[in-house]
Amino acid sequence: MNPQPFAINIGRQLGSGGRAIGRLLADSMGARYLDRELLSLAADRSGLAPEIFERTDEHKGFLHTLAGSLFPAFGAHAGYYDQSVNDDTLFRLQSEAIRRAAQEGPCIFIGRCADYVLRDMPRTVNVFVVADRRDRIARLCQMNGIDEAEAARRIDRGDQRRAEYYNFYTQQRWGAASTYDLCINTSLFGLERTADIIRRFAQDKLDAVEARM
Repeated sequence: MNPQPFAINIGRQLGSGGRAIGRLLADSMGARYLDRELLSLAADRSGLAPEIFERTDEHKGFLHTLAGSLFPAFGAHAGYYDQSVNDDTLFRLQSEAIRRAAQEGPCIFIGRCADYVLRDMPRTVNVFVVADRRDRIARLCQMNGIDEAEAARRIDRGDQRRAEYYNFYTQQRWGAASTYDLCINTSLFGLERTADIIRRFAQDKLDAVEARM
């Protein structure tokens, strides 16, 4: 493990095991795991309720502008946010939480455009995790107790929403190989071996970056 701060940013297809891999990496590399935890960090900093961030978590266009009637409880924060909250404001607040966490120490970020948010940070590794569709469906069925038809529907809807969100805010293409340092298929290697491959790849990249600095 390199003692300096670094970030591994994991984009993932729904059902590919990206979150489980992120936790394995965090444990093996002594890094902080940040997935939905980012929503709480952004909420704590802004004074907004976590539920407001959850409504648009990795979704674009699902939150209409909220009127100033939300803000009496937030006091001075109301003026700061110009009496309204929208998707773009929440993205900015979440991005600020990502940057602060990355400055504090090693982090594993799951989704939320962290690769784009940290694009000016040299010590980052951007990974996209995929899996064969049959394995993704099986994983969702097992995790959520649903049938294959429902799992397939959730996969299609979830991937579409993630792509729309990522493409809008980054002006890049979600899942395109050229967007990432490494794309990897968990169906080939399983979760633990995939995590180990990513860890070794990340360490090699971080060592190369450090050598150039």
